[in-house]
Amino acid sequence: METINIGMVGYKFMGKAHSHAYRDLPMFFPKSLRPEMKVICGRNLEGVAEAAAQFGWQEYTTDWKELLKRDDIDLIDINAPSDVHKEITIAAAEAGKHVFCEKPLALTLKDSREMLDVVEKAGVKHMVGFNYRFTPAVMLAKKLIEEGRLGDIYHFRGWFLQDWIVDPEFPLVWRLQKEVAGSGSHGDLGAHLIDMAHYLIGDIKEVIGMNETFIKERPLPAEMSGLSAKGSKESAKGPVTVDDATLFLARFENGALGSFEATRFASGHRSTNSFEINGSKGSVIFDFERMNELQVYFVDDKEDVQGFRRVLATDAPHAYAEVWWPSGHTIGYEHTFIHSIVELMDAFNEDRQPVPNFRDGVKCQQVLEAVDLSIDKRRWVTVSEL
Repeated sequence: METINIGMVGYKFMGKAHSHAYRDLPMFFPKSLRPEMKVICGRNLEGVAEAAAQFGWQEYTTDWKELLKRDDIDLIDINAPSDVHKEITIAAAEAGKHVFCEKPLALTLKDSREMLDVVEKAGVKHMVGFNYRFTPAVMLAKKLIEEGRLGDIYHFRGWFLQDWIVDPEFPLVWRLQKEVAGSGSHGDLGAHLIDMAHYLIGDIKEVIGMNETFIKERPLPAEMSGLSAKGSKESAKGPVTVDDATLFLARFENGALGSFEATRFASGHRSTNSFEINGSKGSVIFDFERMNELQVYFVDDKEDVQGFRRVLATDAPHAYAEVWWPSGHTIGYEHTFIHSIVELMDAFNEDRQPVPNFRDGVKCQQVLEAVDLSIDKRRWVTVSEL
């Protein structure tokens, strides 16, 4: 097998990110299996035709079920809104197609578990889109933890702060509707923090949280794309049915403590996706807005030079450094998707499941719902209750 033929459902924000990754991967990872961009699918004929031409897809369609009938499609990439993830995934797996699905995996834990059950029974490859894992600086933090260089881990603090809906006149886009998105900042931003914590620290044991919807109604949208939208000329409004902000505390299975904050109401923060980890031998701090850097502190440094140091994770031996640019030349957001697809292609080549896969998606969904239950019951919730 030298190529993997892709049929992709979705063509906006994530569709562009995934398309870029498929297109550029062969240039920088020539030894990897080559993703063949066969067919892109979207509901709007004019929009998907334009995307196909712009992104480099060979064909386009408005019916995702057509992709499942084709023998020349190996993998279904799902980056459409969350409410269609389950239906497409199950149909794809039952048709023998491998699946790459954006997060959150589903609207509910029950649905995500059903999706996992179906892909495992079908014996297909399955991956979920937690792209931030594939940032070289994050992978350096993982290496330091695994090698014991931070010692026993005491704290994980994660925060994902945005401000794109602070204006109360910003339209009621699909991400603000529970029936389509599943949840608001919690499932959209918090899911990334939870997966990052699982990746770096380990499983979460128990949680307690709180949330708030600051703007209860918004103008109905006339058009929307990605994280932008325009309101309709009429004055009609609709209810916001998701959280604007969710915060929670956690205790990990290994005894570490965690705090998590996800909000779209942090004025001045365009996309501050950050974490800090404190251990007995040192600490690390990461901020995706400075994604090529990891702040590192070791307690055994001499007293007169103690302090956080800036490590630029762009040179060997840092992850993926050898395929990109000369020393000190940085990479960007889009490269995390390329690295994700490299992992997916390697999984095909090595005949294994890629990581993160649907098991990781279910585990994340379990924590998301445990937090929701804790907010509803106003108490600590053990994740294993769900």
